[in-house]
Amino acid sequence: MVREGVRRIFLVVSLVVVPMLVAGCNRRVAGGSTDGAKVFAEACARCHGPGGKPPVQMVDSLGVRDLTADEFRDRRSRALIENQVRHGSGNGRMPAFAGALSEPQITAVAAYVMALGAAR
Repeated sequence: MVREGVRRIFLVVSLVVVPMLVAGCNRRVAGGSTDGAKVFAEACARCHGPGGKPPVQMVDSLGVRDLTADEFRDRRSRALIENQVRHGSGNGRMPAFAGALSEPQITAVAAYVMALGAAR
């Protein structure tokens, strides 16, 4: 069980934290863009997949949520998404992006996530 926890921490660090640090010395995700799709592509797609549907490996190893699934779409709200982006998940699997993303970027990526899977 401990080994599984270490593996999850390693995955989060290697897939999220390290790429954000390497992305640029100016620490501006997506160059500071407020285009939700650009912010999502740079900050979220590594785990959630480019269209909001995560790779099986991410679901199995970290329990990453499918942002296009009916279960999520039925309960989502812009406020819920913004809060999750700002503060991360309660279980610590999703990191907090407050400080890494500006408030306009958080608002933009939340609007983008709200639109994912809308045309079904």
